[in-house]
Amino acid sequence: MKYHYITIEGNIGAGKTTLAHLLAKHYNARIILEAFADNPFLEKFYADPEKFAFPLELFFMAERFKQLKNMLHTNDLFSSITISDYLFSKCLLFAKVNLPDEEFRLYQKLFDIMQQQIAFPDILIYLHAPVQKLQQNIKKRQRSYEQNIPDSYLFNLQETYTQYIKQHNIKTLFIDVSNADFLGNPMHLKVITDALERDYEAGQHFFSLP
Repeated sequence: MKYHYITIEGNIGAGKTTLAHLLAKHYNARIILEAFADNPFLEKFYADPEKFAFPLELFFMAERFKQLKNMLHTNDLFSSITISDYLFSKCLLFAKVNLPDEEFRLYQKLFDIMQQQIAFPDILIYLHAPVQKLQQNIKKRQRSYEQNIPDSYLFNLQETYTQYIKQHNIKTLFIDVSNADFLGNPMHLKVITDALERDYEAGQHFFSLP
């Protein structure tokens, strides 16, 4: 395995956490999962986005910073691989979508200070699914506060993610997960593990599932 720090990203409902668990089991890796349910502003945000977007994003950034800084700077004696189901830059991407310009500029100043202290992954796995598929997955996991997310919001996040990855020329395995069934189809997981056996130039490298 060439990669010691692997991050999985994607839109809401793309399957990040499921894949993180499977890869952590496969590689006997340490896993970092976002504790999104701990955010006291999450349900309030979906009910009233304009009022609660700023405290929502500040809370997420503080918690992600604390978690990643603690985990990534602590040596794990039993595992040389770490797998995370979020990228710290996710803070900035969601803030860009959710915050008005003035608040975003303030948020970005705080983000820039924190980001300097966080290690960047060796490789990013980006899970890309059409919005219809994302909505199916969101409905299936039955989190009450997510059930009325507009398609336009998911489209906006999708566009923000893909632009960020292109602009920063991040070493990325870009996986089309339109038909993904990582739990039920071992071949889908094998596409990912086989891909992780190879080295790549910076930029996007595209894969589809059988």
